[in-house]
Amino acid sequence: MKGGYTGKMLFVNLSTRTIKTKALSEDMARLFVGGYGLGARILYDLMKPGVDPLGPDNVLGFVTGPLNATGALFGGRYVVVCKSPVTGGINDANSGGYFGPELKKAGFDAVFVTGAADSPVYIWIEDGSAEIRDAGTLWGKQSGDTLDALIEETGQKKLRATVIGPAGEKQSLMACVMNDRHRAAGRGGAGAVMGSKNLKAVAVYGTRTIAVADKAGLKAINQTVAAAMQEGPAAESSKAFGKFGTGMGTGANALSGDSPVKNWGGIGEIDYGKEAAHKLDAMQMDKYKTKKYACAACPLGCGADYTVDEGPWPLKETYRPEYETSSAFGSMCLNDSAEAVIKCNDICNRFGLDTISVGATVAWAMECYENGLFIKEETGGIELTWGNAEAIVEITRAIAEGTGFGEVLALGSAAAAEKLGKGTQYLQTVKGIELPMHDPRLAPGYARTYQYDPTPGRHVKGGLGGRQTRDPNPDKYKTENTGPAEVMSVTMWEVLQVSGICLFHLFVIPGIAPKMLTAVTGWDFDKETQKALMLRVMNMRHVFNLREGQIPADFVMPARSVGKPPQEVGPLKGITIDNEALAKNFFAAMDWDFTSGKPSKASLEAVGGMDDVIDDLYG
Repeated sequence: MKGGYTGKMLFVNLSTRTIKTKALSEDMARLFVGGYGLGARILYDLMKPGVDPLGPDNVLGFVTGPLNATGALFGGRYVVVCKSPVTGGINDANSGGYFGPELKKAGFDAVFVTGAADSPVYIWIEDGSAEIRDAGTLWGKQSGDTLDALIEETGQKKLRATVIGPAGEKQSLMACVMNDRHRAAGRGGAGAVMGSKNLKAVAVYGTRTIAVADKAGLKAINQTVAAAMQEGPAAESSKAFGKFGTGMGTGANALSGDSPVKNWGGIGEIDYGKEAAHKLDAMQMDKYKTKKYACAACPLGCGADYTVDEGPWPLKETYRPEYETSSAFGSMCLNDSAEAVIKCNDICNRFGLDTISVGATVAWAMECYENGLFIKEETGGIELTWGNAEAIVEITRAIAEGTGFGEVLALGSAAAAEKLGKGTQYLQTVKGIELPMHDPRLAPGYARTYQYDPTPGRHVKGGLGGRQTRDPNPDKYKTENTGPAEVMSVTMWEVLQVSGICLFHLFVIPGIAPKMLTAVTGWDFDKETQKALMLRVMNMRHVFNLREGQIPADFVMPARSVGKPPQEVGPLKGITIDNEALAKNFFAAMDWDFTSGKPSKASLEAVGGMDDVIDDLYG
């Protein structure tokens, strides 16, 4: 391969304590590139259907993209893949920071972990070598403390690591994989899978250089990106995004109908109010900002370090909450305390928890409490009333520690409702996972993405939703012939997800990722190549779920989220989304059967690289 890859993958079996290095062939790289494309392909190859997601036969992968460690701007993302203990299907969780590029520099494009250790361990990878080490002294430590301990034990101050906190050790279904103290591969319970394997961390350090096929071409593209940030059409917005991050529009989103309110049942301007909503804007929270934070190769830098020196929850060193976090612990719970949101974010970071699912689970518990399904004695004395900041922090801490009522809530709202035998009528989940913080009633394309992406309940997946959020045109609610346009949108997004580029580059200059891929790898990522790649990757993820016995009817949107019944007042007044029509259009455009979910044989043959899948489906 000309550039973008080390050409090696690491396979670690924790049960037998064996480590093998295997070549990543050029054919495999061309067909599935990296990220969750390569991840889905390897999971399908290594894993039999029906394995227990929290058993030793689940495969946990840490997969880079070809743009990692090449100098490509925004090229700092990696993906964690596994079978989800929440949905029972394929899972991917994307994260920034510095781990992905460091894994490449340490000599590997991906690490796949099978089996389970009989005691806590971590994997240490340094410049092409790898070993399994004892993690007994690390077990029980919070995520940041684990990183500090790894640095001390290895003596390598510049190492990077993915770790789990105590929530992952206890196999909370909301546990995530943390890196760089506050960057999270957050969704779908990957942290619980890591915990089930007794794997505390994967620590990496490397000094290797990743080849670039066309260095001059990549340099020119980077210069174009840098110029667009200073002088392009999106210069002002990208500067604002770099200054305030994803949370700069939190208040406006809650009032416009973009953010869900009161467990998806409320109306921002009525139930929450303008004053409350804007208290959680990053511009207001940034009074606690101490310095800017940027991920690897990022010219934007949307993160920030905070110090909270006032109020009931002082924090010497913490981090600015992302928009999804502020909405989940804010408008979803009718909470207007910035300090409470920052504290909940800090708890989740330290214990290794997905802030979207935790905040949404707290909101669900609050509605159950409001309607008498839970009583004070049951919650351990915590009064889960709407807007009760102290209670929100207290129950979040209980979830993180797995104590009291938090022990059952740590399962997530859907699994908690099942265990408790009540509260299902208030769930806002698809296939067990809590919905993210963008409302399909404002951007209807999200309904299809949340419901029928192979990893449901995700907002950072391809579809029409993102472009509709601020579109006032009522025609966006029409369902006629939406399939082809949605497939085209997915084409772009799948390319981003496999390349290792941050989606936020779209705020600066869309359409640059394929050009970067061409410069780095030396392969031509033209429109036809992109489309074939997207269809191949989308189908690969989709057929993993089919092999698990999942069919479209298993994926159901909660009624509130699509306006059934519609709200009677507010910005979403009278809106009901025909989510099934949108889904049928997409399935038809993908050439998938809407009843069985099965792709046509011809569609799989057309994209290539899936002969074994065709044999599995058609014999």
